[in-house]
Amino acid sequence: MNLKTKILNKEAKIGVIGLGYVGLPLAMEFAKNGYKVIGFDTDREKVNALLNGNSYVADVTSDLIVGVLSERKFLPTYDFGKIQEVDVVIICVPTPLRKTRDPDISYILSALNEIKRNFHKDLLIILESTTYPGTTEELIKKEIEDMGYKVGEDFYLCFSPERVDPGNKKFKIKNTPKVIGGVTPKCLELGYLLYSSIIDYVFPVSSPKVAEMAKLLENTFRAVNIALANELAIMCDRMGIDIWEVVEAASTKPFGFMAFYPGPGAGGHCIPLDSQYLSWKAKSYNFYSRFIELASDLNDNMPRYVLSKISEALNYSKKCINSSKILILGMSYKKDVDDIRESPSLEIYKLLKEQKAEVEYNDPYVSQFYDENKNLVKSVSLDYSSLSKYDCVVLCTDHSCYDYDKIFVNSQLIVDTRNAFKDFISEKLFKIGAPSYNEDYRSRYLLVNELKNKRKE
Repeated sequence: MNLKTKILNKEAKIGVIGLGYVGLPLAMEFAKNGYKVIGFDTDREKVNALLNGNSYVADVTSDLIVGVLSERKFLPTYDFGKIQEVDVVIICVPTPLRKTRDPDISYILSALNEIKRNFHKDLLIILESTTYPGTTEELIKKEIEDMGYKVGEDFYLCFSPERVDPGNKKFKIKNTPKVIGGVTPKCLELGYLLYSSIIDYVFPVSSPKVAEMAKLLENTFRAVNIALANELAIMCDRMGIDIWEVVEAASTKPFGFMAFYPGPGAGGHCIPLDSQYLSWKAKSYNFYSRFIELASDLNDNMPRYVLSKISEALNYSKKCINSSKILILGMSYKKDVDDIRESPSLEIYKLLKEQKAEVEYNDPYVSQFYDENKNLVKSVSLDYSSLSKYDCVVLCTDHSCYDYDKIFVNSQLIVDTRNAFKDFISEKLFKIGAPSYNEDYRSRYLLVNELKNKRKE
């Protein structure tokens, strides 16, 4: 039976390398749709957790893991020799940046080496890991063809960028459009058929390079616009204007505007990294993207602006950062997820420690992390009635489970980086991108709210 027939009958066995935020949900989607899936990971703790029916990814329930295990639709393993048993292998490994800000593709290379060791004809290889344009053909195609195999005849190769948004309740794998590019027409046909069997809308493009560039455009677009919002926040702060009100007002325009909001920095597995992949690759063409580099610089320096806001707030109380007791609320990079990759909260924590503050943090999703010195830092319990013991509470991640009324009532001083306290106005509340409290600001704020409420009535 050829590979196309196997895919059409859902008899193709799927291998997924990398069982993290991207790979595990994808493996589950294939398993739910009747495919037999082998999940590969080098982390034995992850594999053993899955074998025991325990999920470590928030978007995948343990009940789902137990279900596909019991139906024998899913087998997690660290035995890469089982690649010989699969018809399709999908690479979903991390692609971080090195300290020198150039791409670290070591995880892709490691996965590729395992595929080469266990290669067999008629294997469909799909790369989902975000990377620079050309990776699929310049790296994977070349390495396999150097073994004596011909792409489009002996094996098939595609790139299809992951579009996982951790914590998103509306868009999951099935209803998020999927872009795919194949090295040859036959590669594209097989990849298209495979994803179409589990995803509502698959969008084919003419080459892997187009698909690779599309992914980088998506997140560079976000990085640049977040940087603009962050720069305007600092500007509005100096001008005595509330950036959050500005964005809200601009958002009333029904065309030609898309709202982006400032924050403590850009975090996560995509936004801070993807634009740097594009910028790095462009340099090989003697093209230097000043726009991308500027956006990265602005976003990377937002934690220092937050530090200055904390200093301003403490100065108001005739205190300094040194020796002040500070509580950071939220260590993950965005609300309601447990992901701390590139989280600006980590940098804010580090900066406060460097200034000799006594820093603690609470995050219901992140029980612990290791600081830059490899020291284990644990989340403290959140006792709203005891918040007054802190000189300052810094809201870095606006988790839905936080009771903002109680935080406001019980805190001595608050620095808000997410506009979570938009319904409050007080001399003890300091927001990034907004003026400090004064009576004129208060009277205008109250009048605006009164008029808004009348309109709602």
